[in-house]
Amino acid sequence: MKDDMAVSQHFMAWKCGPSLDNHFLYYWLQSNKSEFERIAMGNTIKTIGLPFFKQFVVPLPTKAEQEAIAEALSDTDALIESLEQLIAKKHHLKQGAMQELLTGKKRLQGFSGEWEVKRLGSLAGITRGASPRPIDNPKWFDENSTIGWVRISDVTKSGMFLRETTQRLSPLGVKSSRPVSRGSLIMSICATIGRPIITKIDTCIHDGFVVFDAPCLSQLFLYYALKSIEGDWGKHGQTGSQMNLNTGLINRTKISVPKDEAEQTAIATILSDMDTEITSLETKLAKTRQLKQGMMHNLLTGRIRLI
Repeated sequence: MKDDMAVSQHFMAWKCGPSLDNHFLYYWLQSNKSEFERIAMGNTIKTIGLPFFKQFVVPLPTKAEQEAIAEALSDTDALIESLEQLIAKKHHLKQGAMQELLTGKKRLQGFSGEWEVKRLGSLAGITRGASPRPIDNPKWFDENSTIGWVRISDVTKSGMFLRETTQRLSPLGVKSSRPVSRGSLIMSICATIGRPIITKIDTCIHDGFVVFDAPCLSQLFLYYALKSIEGDWGKHGQTGSQMNLNTGLINRTKISVPKDEAEQTAIATILSDMDTEITSLETKLAKTRQLKQGMMHNLLTGRIRLI
């Protein structure tokens, strides 16, 4: 806190004495966050009483070592923040590129052919998945199976490609669902609607997904075209217990497509390269966060000494 301010009863303030560096205390409290969450009490608002912290014991190295530890962790935080900002910038640049390249507003060098407005149903066979019933019957599932069972959560935590699923189907479950071979483009149509993804494993999809079979254009271009309209589906989806899309609406939805498949591929390649760069940065960010956790665990407990 750099400025003077007042806090409500939901906050607690520490005034550090000469033997305690406030930045060291900040990181030490941060390292114990999960423990604080575990012992917090209350139904609507979880709280920890002042008496708990008054008797709390903080193991302290010398002031010089506290400052060195805090500086090392602060440097890591600075790296994390710079990566987060760079990733946000790359996402913004990608969104701009999608808006220009997927609408024909900006043409790539060497391409000048016409674009067409096409219905999705004329570009691929769109088929809805199927679900075995009742869905909670264990006979449909087999953790040793090689056939994945795609859940909405599997898609929301993945990027462009689906490489694993939480559950797998038994042979009986496969017969009662909709098999999708690896390399297929599928899209969620229930709850989290309009999220496209390309399968890298053999899977089955339930009725919360559709598959785009045998597309007559670059599959990767179609993927990015679907990504560009992902946020628009909510304007047309049917509401009930949760938002969903029907195949008729998807079939009727129109996108702009260059006639030249080479241009489709070139556009998709540019966007894919941007995604690869973003994924690389996100991987670096995740590793840096893990590094920070390891540093906090070792430096704040004295396992590793800096001085």
